[in-house]
Amino acid sequence: MKSLTAGHNGSAPVPQLIAATAQSLPEQVNALARARAFAEPLLAGETLDTGENILAHADAVAAILKSIGGSEAMQAASYLVYACDHLNKPQEVIAKAFGDNFAALAVETTKLVRVQRQARQAQVASARAATAIPMAQTTAAQTENVRKMLLAFSRDLRVVMLRLASRLQTLRFFAATKLPVPAGLASEALQVFAPLANRLGIREIKWEMEDLSFRFLEPDTYRQVARLLDETRSERESQMEHLRALLETELKAQGIAATVQGRPKHIYSIVKKMRGKSLGFDQVYDIRALRIVVSDVRDCYAALSWVHSRFTPVTEEFDDYIAKPKANGYQSLHTIVRDQAGQPIEIQIRTQAMHDHAEHGVAAHWAYKEAGTKGYAGVSASGAYDAKIAVLRQLLAWERDLSGAQEQGVFDDRIYVLTPDAAIVELPKGATAVDFAYSVHTNLGHRCRGARVDGVMVPLNTPLKNGQTVEVTVAKEGGPSRDWLNVELGYLVSHRARAKVRAWFNALAMNETVAKGREAVEKLLQRLGKTAIKLDDLASQLGFNSADNLFEVVGKDEFSLRNIEILLRPPEPALPADDYLPLKKPRSAANAAKGGVLVVGVDSLMTQLAKCCKPAPPDAICGFVTRGKGVSVHRTDCSNLREMVTKNGERVIEVEWGQPTTAHAAVYPVDVAIEAADRQGLLRDISEIFTKEKMNVIGVQTQSVKGTAWMTFTVEVSDSGRLGKVLGIVAELSGVRSARRR
Repeated sequence: MKSLTAGHNGSAPVPQLIAATAQSLPEQVNALARARAFAEPLLAGETLDTGENILAHADAVAAILKSIGGSEAMQAASYLVYACDHLNKPQEVIAKAFGDNFAALAVETTKLVRVQRQARQAQVASARAATAIPMAQTTAAQTENVRKMLLAFSRDLRVVMLRLASRLQTLRFFAATKLPVPAGLASEALQVFAPLANRLGIREIKWEMEDLSFRFLEPDTYRQVARLLDETRSERESQMEHLRALLETELKAQGIAATVQGRPKHIYSIVKKMRGKSLGFDQVYDIRALRIVVSDVRDCYAALSWVHSRFTPVTEEFDDYIAKPKANGYQSLHTIVRDQAGQPIEIQIRTQAMHDHAEHGVAAHWAYKEAGTKGYAGVSASGAYDAKIAVLRQLLAWERDLSGAQEQGVFDDRIYVLTPDAAIVELPKGATAVDFAYSVHTNLGHRCRGARVDGVMVPLNTPLKNGQTVEVTVAKEGGPSRDWLNVELGYLVSHRARAKVRAWFNALAMNETVAKGREAVEKLLQRLGKTAIKLDDLASQLGFNSADNLFEVVGKDEFSLRNIEILLRPPEPALPADDYLPLKKPRSAANAAKGGVLVVGVDSLMTQLAKCCKPAPPDAICGFVTRGKGVSVHRTDCSNLREMVTKNGERVIEVEWGQPTTAHAAVYPVDVAIEAADRQGLLRDISEIFTKEKMNVIGVQTQSVKGTAWMTFTVEVSDSGRLGKVLGIVAELSGVRSARRR
């Protein structure tokens, strides 16, 4: 397997990638030596959680960066990153010694190191314990979080480069020492770092990471394929060199200027193809592979024509990615042919520009201008900007590759911050510490009272930035502030957090409403002497799921307590003749001529119709002498009258209806209770019946609860006997369940 420190076999490195960083590191005299000397006393004898000596690891990372074109300044940063954990105030100390730019890079990269370390520790802990760990996710979730953080930190590409080089060195360390690989480290490299290296065009890092990761994840399969490759390596390489020279010579003889190269095969890519197409090792065509690079597209097709005439093509294996490029812009002609011995050979044909794009990805699109102000590494300001944009576009494409998102980019509307335990929290851009608290836990958000960002106290409405560590202080109890819902004050950006605050205040108002309704219902039950009834049973009888539901509508004045009273104290059934009060009704001719209610023997007494039962002719009636208000006239079946007679029977007085003396009969108000299934037009239909029957409606109360309408009509009648007929007509209306006098 090829090592990056061994060089590129004459191929051009990709220093442009380093030059495309968001904030170029200023060149300093002896920066690399100074950084190593600064870090050595701090790192000597210290080890990473992987067991590797930190100083040796930093040396190796610097060498990898150098192999891909990194400057001394970039290499120097690899030492400062690991020095951060051993300094009390790394930002201040490094800034004083090397400048703010170096300090920012070191601190930002250290945050990402902490995230990766926490991801591995979470996996180990979750494997040892069956219960969930607070603030820890599964390995898969943490791997996804590392990917997100890489994207967030990719605004400064130096961080990405340092982490790629560091992860490659960690894999090399485990390969060299034969130590067991920590859980999650290899899969994270295979699923996150290798695809990122591929997108950035650093193919050598990508291939080596893939093979090393696969070697750790599936050692048996890796050894099996490696053995199969080794068994045929000598003969295969000899044949391919002979074929390469033959193709190059004969193409030139055809007038096609071409460079023919052998293509190294990597174990992971071979296994992927075997599994993807269900092939055996001997069926993988591109184990023997060549690449033809020509000057223009016309020569691509000319070379293809010659190859197909010289060898036997496998037609079903031909792909024209020039006419139909891949989604990432890749272009080339792919064909499989068989030589004279019948052995398959994969041949790719492309122009130099297509080859640059395929091999170097982003680097192929960088346009550097010689004119203008020169910046880092001789790159003009506009050229560096173009390079930055090209890199970001590739990173966005990489995000879509892994997450499947087709539209949304990570840079426009999201940030990623850390908890004190280095767990990642994803937030909308501009989010505050209050948003952060609610994203961790709803109760934490409710009780949030203060915040520290990177150890410094800040106002709660301070917008957070990528990579910051956020810690909130909370009260033991309490709730959110109404100010948090004021958009102008800027406390909340997340729609989810705002919804949680609204829900808290809605619940608070609901509790007050329920308490108000409960108090009203309990007072009514006390007045009716029904305190023994179970509140949930009462609610169920009224059509509610729970007592709180009943209290809620009562508290909102959406349900009349009269409905409860009707349920608990319905009109008493008519009494048999023997049970009526023993009232004598002697008639006097003189009295009969008088209108209204006659009080037998005491015509001059003041009388009034009782409001509880609202008697009307020809109801059987009885009088009760009140204190200071004359005689109250009740229906003989009135429950209030029966209670009063029981307590003060001596105050009962006989009364009877008199005959009207005028041409117009007297009218009396009567209450009618109607229960019906609520529907449109119900009130209109009932009112029309009363109008048709010439009964004047002087009052209406309606209440609808869960599809049931409760209505109380007060109508004027001269004869209550006729009212029964009218109620019978009302009862026949659609949806009406009962219609009765109260």
